Amino acid sequence: MKNDVAADALELAEKIKHWGRELGFQRVGITDTDLAAAEQQLQDWLRRGYHGGMSYMQRHGSKRSRPAELLPGTISVISVRMDYLPEDQNEIQQALVNPLQAFVSRYALGRDYHKLMRRRLQLLADRIQDETGPFGYRAFVDSAPVMEKALAEKAGLGWIGKHSNVIARRHGSWFFLGEIYTDLPLPRDQPASNHCGSCRACLDICPTRAIVAPYQVDARLCVSYLTIELQGAIPLSLRPLLGNRIYGCDDCQLVCPWNRFAHLTAEKDFSPRRNLDSSQLLEVFAWTEQQFLDFTAGSAIRRIGHQRWLRNIAVALGNAPASTAIRTALLNRAGDVSELVREHIAWALARQEKKRR
Repeated sequence: MKNDVAADALELAEKIKHWGRELGFQRVGITDTDLAAAEQQLQDWLRRGYHGGMSYMQRHGSKRSRPAELLPGTISVISVRMDYLPEDQNEIQQALVNPLQAFVSRYALGRDYHKLMRRRLQLLADRIQDETGPFGYRAFVDSAPVMEKALAEKAGLGWIGKHSNVIARRHGSWFFLGEIYTDLPLPRDQPASNHCGSCRACLDICPTRAIVAPYQVDARLCVSYLTIELQGAIPLSLRPLLGNRIYGCDDCQLVCPWNRFAHLTAEKDFSPRRNLDSSQLLEVFAWTEQQFLDFTAGSAIRRIGHQRWLRNIAVALGNAPASTAIRTALLNRAGDVSELVREHIAWALARQEKKRR
């Protein structure tokens, strides 16, 4: 009887992986809920204050590292990967080194992945329910206190690299993660092993030295945190290091040797919208608030709001080569924005003036 139950569970697991691939997930893995080691690492990270202003990282206590506390009855986690790389990495590098171009992290160029992946995960859950009958589950896509990277590593999707992103050995790291917590007893996949070795390319390339040690990122220094999560002023000492990065940062992925195996996404929804892969700083700085809302509809970018969008671009304009056009644009904006943005504009103007001398 036990053998029959195990065989049925194995068959179901294989079907789940097959259905997941049909729905556009490049990899599906299954693991249990034991995250004791990851929980200790999280506590150490929080104690060091590396979470900065992201108070939500500790607000939910152990629910983040103990799935059954977040969703009672959870005994298995289905972890999925969806690739999002929208263009050749050489083109990304060219955008990054052009000081007048507005660089947006490539994950945010297309449609907001949260909605797309949640919908696919729901379809996967529906297929499972058609097979098993009603069962307990909940789908997550970066939407709740979930340790998605640790779960993906345990489910065999890849290992957590020194930059803290998950890396798949033959696919790189340009992908999103999602999960289904469930009460189904499913067989576990083998955890992924680490293949970073002695490489420290990501540590060396980080523009703000946010990767303070292998596998340790101080979010307070991270460009993604500074341009997306941070509510207030960007620290003065870090502004020159942001270059033309106005939303997120891809440096550590671009330099990772494993990303030579990365494939372009097949998802049309992840293709760049509104030419954000090639927009110029002056162009996006001129957007009114309504234009910002219109042009970022359905995008992850919209969450930072128009004022922080302008804050970030003002810093990038201050980092750009001296230009009369840039100075004029900054002066024209100085009277119709918040105090937060005005301060960053003043800084940018001072930087521009210093370069003109």
